[in-house]
Parts: sequence; structure tokens; C-alpha cells
Amino acid sequence: MGEKDISEKLLADYEDVFADIVNVLLFHGEKRVIPSSLQSTKNRSHYKADDSKLHEQERDILKAWTDGHIQIALIGLENQTTPDTKMPVRIFGYEGANYRSQLNNQTIIPVISLVLYFGTETRWQKPRNLKALLNIPEGLEDYINDCHVHVFEIAWLPDEQINQFESDFGIVARYFSELRKNKNYVPDDTRTIQHVDEVLKLLAVMSGDHSYERILAPTGSKREVTTMCSVGQRLEEQGIKKGRVQERIELLVSLCKAGHISIDIAAAEMHVSKEKFQKYLDGEIPEP
Repeated sequence: MGEKDISEKLLADYEDVFADIVNVLLFHGEKRVIPSSLQSTKNRSHYKADDSKLHEQERDILKAWTDGHIQIALIGLENQTTPDTKMPVRIFGYEGANYRSQLNNQTIIPVISLVLYFGTETRWQKPRNLKALLNIPEGLEDYINDCHVHVFEIAWLPDEQINQFESDFGIVARYFSELRKNKNYVPDDTRTIQHVDEVLKLLAVMSGDHSYERILAPTGSKREVTTMCSVGQRLEEQGIKKGRVQERIELLVSLCKAGHISIDIAAAEMHVSKEKFQKYLDGEIPEP
């Protein structure tokens, strides 16, 4: 599994966050699901495709909702940064595999799938049910089973609903809502983040801005990051540092190109290798 895939799943895999998501999106904020009633379960299944080979499919997160020793439902979460035309087919496959695994059970429990869409540029305009993808011959409409996709557009959730979240997911939802309205939004949420690493990694993956991951890179920096407000301050500091570094590189590059200094001297001034400074001469932008 790639690092990107793992980062998408880390935050919601916490029972407090998972329960919060389900309670707000499905039960309007009522605390129907408690963290202790959730159990992580097998999220991989196999199927045979047209090539007769055995393939593996994996849900992002799948948890069993239980009441004591009795399972109530299987609930799966799927994270999306872009709308997926084939999402109904994927959900149909996931849920089919989950029901198939219950064939030997005395009681079949329902399977629920929620798609969390984190896009901020456009709303989800792809099909939300299987039949919308099919070219159904006349007379067969009533005989073809449908599969509906429950998509929640996080950046478009109303403020009243976002305010119902009590876990870190509320901080994430607020971030994407504000980012949709203002592309230059600097985080200013003052609520304390419980799962700092996971929140910042999720923001980095879903927004495509890896500055959030770099906040955690320096030794000891994590203790200073407790809210999105402090995250915003760190981002501004990174921006200032990056600007100063670029200014210095631009000066050395211009001196080097004019023949006033050699590439060896320029590289030594920046404490980088000659090969790396050559990349600056070639026009590559350095990381902060």
C-alpha cells in the first residue's frame, strides 16, 4: 500500500473519529455510535476478473458496529479527492464481497458505505447509482439491481453540520470548507487537535499541499503544533524562510551567470553540493 493511501486512512481509523463521522453524517449529530462499539474488521476481498486471475480489492476503512457481542452493521468509509465515474461499480463490488463473507452466518447484517469527498474545486457531478452507468435494454429496467452511492461533499457541508463534529474531523471539515471559499485561506481554528500527525498528513494528501507534512519534520516541532492556528503560524514561517532562501539563491545564481563567482563558491555559500546548485542554475525551485 502506498504512503498516500495510508495517510488517507490514518485519521478516520481512530474509533473516536470514525464514530463522530457516522453520528454527524448519518444520525444528525445524535450519539448513536460510541467508539467502544466499533471494531476494525477485514477490509480486503478477492474476485476473479475477465482474465480468470484472482484480484484483490481493498476498502479504505471498514468497521463492525456492535452492541455487546451482537453486530449491528458493517460500515465502510471511502476517501476521494476527485469524483470517480465508476464509484457505483466499486461500491457494488465492496458491498457484494462483504455480504458474500456472511453467507455462513445465521444472521446477515447490513453493509453501509460512505464516500467522503474532499474536493474544493468542483462538486461531485458523477453518477451516484449503478443504473446511471448502464445502457439498459428496453424492458429490463425492473430486473436490474441498483446500487446507490452515498457521497458527502465535505467542503460543502453547512456550518451547522460541521459544528456538530466533536472529533478532529470537525477541524478537517472546517479547513476544507474555508479553503473552498478562499484558496489563500490560512488555518485559524483554535480547537486543540488530538491526533496531530494524522490530521496534518490527511490535509497534505487531500489538499495536495505537502507543507503540512513538513511542519512535523523538524525534531521537537510537534509539541508546538496543537491547533490549526499554530499550524497556520508555522506555514507562514515556512513561507518567510522559503522566500529568504529563494532570494539568496537568485542572487548567487545571477552572480554565477555573470561570471563574478564560480559555481563552487556559490554552492559552498548555500552549503549544497555543486550538482544541486547546478539545478538552481537550470531553473529548478528549491524546497523550503
